[in-house]
Amino acid sequence: MAGTATPRERYRAQVRAEIKGHAREQIATTGASALSLNAIAKRMGMSGPALYRYYSGRDELITDLVRDAYRSLADTLGSAAEAGADLAGLAHALRAWALEDPQRYLLIYGTPVPGYHAPDDITLIASETMALLLDACMTLDPPATPLDAHLADHRAWAGDHPAPPAVLHKALSFWTRMHGVLSLEVAGQFTGMGFDPAQLYAAELADVLAD
Repeated sequence: MAGTATPRERYRAQVRAEIKGHAREQIATTGASALSLNAIAKRMGMSGPALYRYYSGRDELITDLVRDAYRSLADTLGSAAEAGADLAGLAHALRAWALEDPQRYLLIYGTPVPGYHAPDDITLIASETMALLLDACMTLDPPATPLDAHLADHRAWAGDHPAPPAVLHKALSFWTRMHGVLSLEVAGQFTGMGFDPAQLYAAELADVLAD
């Protein structure tokens, strides 16, 4: 049957999946910048050169993990949108996704990995998420602001989406403000401050929706 993976291809996919699993565990402990393929090889009982047959280097492995994370987020928000979620629903889906696996969230929205540059296809996956937000914002009636004209001239990030400038502004405002609260929560910056981060997130969301 055309398109059926061979046993060798299935084995290779299984080993790469196992490597990614160990990489995620390592990142959760030491951070992405300290990711070591040799340490992963040792955990798997492989030699360093043997592991490099599956990943050519650290950057290829990080790219695979980053691509998985962006794909997971796009699929999560896409499923929420298909189920009828509005902008508030997408906000709650975003937070639930982030708290389910904080290290996955920080891998793509936390501190950049020194010396690493994501390939262009990562941007294409991220644009799917922005398209979902723009669709949700199209149902609102955001007021025009002086920033809108500037966004109209610098909207490459929006792709071919037909959203008018005021909607672009609304989507960007939503994205930056919700991530501002969420990034601090995921990084543990609210620990010991005596308030519920969920309530702060909800309050910020209410302000965004009211603007």
